[in-house]
Amino acid sequence: MSAARKAQRGSDASVLRMQTSEEQRPAGRLLGDELRHHRERLGYTLADAARAIRASTSKVSRLERGESPAKPRDVHDLVVFYGLSREQRSQIDQLLTQAGNADLYARFADVTPHFLKRLIRLEAAATKISVFDPHVVPGLLQTESYARAIVRMMEVGMPDADIERVVALRMQRQVAIDKSGRALDALIGEEVLFRGYGSADSMFEQIRMLLKITKTNRFNVRIVREGAMTPPYPIFHLSFADGECQELAYVEHLDGANYVTQKRQLDKYRRLLLNVRANAYDRKDSTFALMRALDHWEHKTIEKQPG
Repeated sequence: MSAARKAQRGSDASVLRMQTSEEQRPAGRLLGDELRHHRERLGYTLADAARAIRASTSKVSRLERGESPAKPRDVHDLVVFYGLSREQRSQIDQLLTQAGNADLYARFADVTPHFLKRLIRLEAAATKISVFDPHVVPGLLQTESYARAIVRMMEVGMPDADIERVVALRMQRQVAIDKSGRALDALIGEEVLFRGYGSADSMFEQIRMLLKITKTNRFNVRIVREGAMTPPYPIFHLSFADGECQELAYVEHLDGANYVTQKRQLDKYRRLLLNVRANAYDRKDSTFALMRALDHWEHKTIEKQPG
């Protein structure tokens, strides 16, 4: 039975491969060793680390020796406390996944809406992901500062620590997509490029990142002409290699989402995406559109500089 059909029936447990205890044990030891390395490199004691996760020094010691299961929240708090880079966080997250079979939505369950959890699982099984968002740069292509500005706007009153965890989830979804080798087809409205979220520096960084990935073959970024008639809501379309049902659509609303697997409805959303794509620039003109936006935000950053 395909991943899409299992999602339709409400059971997506088989989307991600379950690991054996033989795989988990050495991964736990490696995870602990990596955490110990960063603690010692930064000159922190076991007591310092214990305070960061509100635990005893013996618990941290067992974690570093791989003798007790790593709790995702504890690992996240240590990563933040140690101030690790994105690349270092990625290494830690890979080991955490192997050590505890902790997929992305499980590690960030307390800040992940239920309707998003299944999408995260299905992303791991898809061979190709197509996405259109009329309002913002799609989450799978957001920079850290851009994502932070979006979350702050959407989640008024959310504690800063939880905002950072939502941002971390978006960044880890990107890492997972990047390492998987699957294709990503993104359609972005031209108006989105000039809609400021965060500082001008943040927008400059975001547009520069989009320009960089347009040069890759696996990430197909197309800019939709300003004023084009497009759906007012985001659409995901996922393709799968196995099974009878090899595709599904995911349509997100303000407080929920619909998963579409029936042929008639799939045809509808496939046509919607085709119509959006027909109103998009080709690769060359999409690059020019991004360069115009980059120039716009560069001037904004210059304007705010003193003198």
